[in-house]
Amino acid sequence: MTDDDVDFALAVYREEGRWVVATLPARTATTADHLVASMRQLPGEGGVFGIACIADEFFVILRTAPGGVRGLISDGACVLDWSLAVEVADLIGLDWDEDDLEEFEPVGDLQVCADFGLDTDELLMICQDEDLLPDEQVRAVAKRMGFGAELSAVLRSR
Repeated sequence: MTDDDVDFALAVYREEGRWVVATLPARTATTADHLVASMRQLPGEGGVFGIACIADEFFVILRTAPGGVRGLISDGACVLDWSLAVEVADLIGLDWDEDDLEEFEPVGDLQVCADFGLDTDELLMICQDEDLLPDEQVRAVAKRMGFGAELSAVLRSR
């Protein structure tokens, strides 16, 4: 993967009860290790979310937590074509079989955002919506979690 494959990379966290959305350099989302290292440099009440949209194909959400890193890949079939998806799958301990992967079917921790208002069913519905591009799916996630305005402001300023 190269920087050109990254549509955007963000760190999202709560500080003093408010959402903070910060743009990360594209290079931080070319590997899972770089993304996690960038996330770990930030404060966050309840952990830090790292969100990356890749080549209008998929997005990943990683979340630092005291016990490690939790995460989700919006389209499980992307592990067949994208190194970042493979690295995220390995990082979160995901067992996957090529024959079981389906397009528009998320894989990983579907409860990664549940304690911030986005339950499993809603996240699944967003990821399976074939009419939405990955950046639109991320906007839907952000809106549901309560940082839609902050996300829009950051993406407009890029």
